[in-house]
Amino acid sequence: MSTLSFAPACQSDQPRVIATLVSAFIDDPVERWLFPEPQQYLTHFPRFVAAFGGEASIRGTVWTLDEFAAAAMWIPPGAEPNSDAISAVLTECVAPNQHGDTFAVLEQMERLHPAYEHWYLPWLGVDPPRRGAGLGGALLAQCLAIVDADHLPAFLETPNPRTISFYERHGFEVTGVAQAGACPPVTSMDRTAR
Repeated sequence: MSTLSFAPACQSDQPRVIATLVSAFIDDPVERWLFPEPQQYLTHFPRFVAAFGGEASIRGTVWTLDEFAAAAMWIPPGAEPNSDAISAVLTECVAPNQHGDTFAVLEQMERLHPAYEHWYLPWLGVDPPRRGAGLGGALLAQCLAIVDADHLPAFLETPNPRTISFYERHGFEVTGVAQAGACPPVTSMDRTAR
């Protein structure tokens, strides 16, 4: 593989980062359960990504690879996702008959989230036409080098069972699963400090 350009994204890059993540999650089980209709997904999922990863944009901890072919939003130690913004997007944009399961899973995710200092990865994705070329692994490895420089653990939730083995190859271990009703499971994973 040729040398890939790893770069931090600035706040003005947020639309491009979100576009990559929207493309990457288009067939994700949980995200498509939340937003099943294509127009609904394309309209509302970008707001959900921004709400969940906004703190990463504010803190300057968003990284991209190969001109936005892959993107990762990391929330650094001492910061948290904006739970009010997340709840507002879900309340407004998810069908009311899904609210019970949606918020039950969100509450379980909060209980599984570590209380100790850590780096948190809410979003990592590769634009589908670029999948299979190692971009996700290369981006994650670059980001984990930054995490490891802090000698802190890393934590994530994956809404796609297919990605569990990918994260395990990078040192993450399953620590729990959030699931309620018809909502597909969300797997929590932790990587010990290096």
